[in-house]
Amino acid sequence: MINWKETPAAHGFKAYLPGLKKKEVKVELEDGMVLQISGDRNVEMVDKNDKWHRVEHSSGKFLRRFQLPENARVDEIKAAMENGVLSVTVPKAGPKPLKSLVNIVSVFSTAIHIMFQY
Repeated sequence: MINWKETPAAHGFKAYLPGLKKKEVKVELEDGMVLQISGDRNVEMVDKNDKWHRVEHSSGKFLRRFQLPENARVDEIKAAMENGVLSVTVPKAGPKPLKSLVNIVSVFSTAIHIMFQY
């Protein structure tokens, strides 16, 4: 299960991955703006003589992709994993200014006046 929330400063992702180790999880950026979270949960080795009555954990590979918005600062993505919870933070760029000040530069040109006499 992966949750995505947006705050004024960042996009935050939380993936609940109980039993997975950091080395079994990948956080990648594809095509510049697609966040990909993937991993592989391996099944425990089972003795053939064991008789299981119930198994409630899933196994296998998983992959989730999220199209990030234009304001995502993908060069500043941070990820951390603790106690089976992966946290990914994607900072947001500040709002684009509505107005911008343009400096006006004075340019003087020299004109040469030639008088012709006939």
